Amino acid sequence: MILEAALLSVKPGRADAFEAAMRKARPLIAASPGFGGIEVRRCVERPDGYLLLVWWETLEDHTEGFRGSERYQEWRGLLHDFYDPFPIVEHFEPSFLG
Repeated sequence: MILEAALLSVKPGRADAFEAAMRKARPLIAASPGFGGIEVRRCVERPDGYLLLVWWETLEDHTEGFRGSERYQEWRGLLHDFYDPFPIVEHFEPSFLG
């Protein structure tokens, strides 16, 4: 599996609204072919910081499948206005360490 990871910096004072929007957006990504799970964690030191982790069967399931879908357009409409700056999204493959 491929792990998508992004550090999300939510605009100050918008964390509660972001969390509500993420709850609405979750079914959009979960319905995507190749989706393997999602985890969103709030930062202890920075209350407006979040870690987004999404598991995909293949890189293309994310980059072409989800991002090329109507569901992604809805996801983007719900979430992208919350970020400042816009997050860097990276993908990780399983490690030789297990």
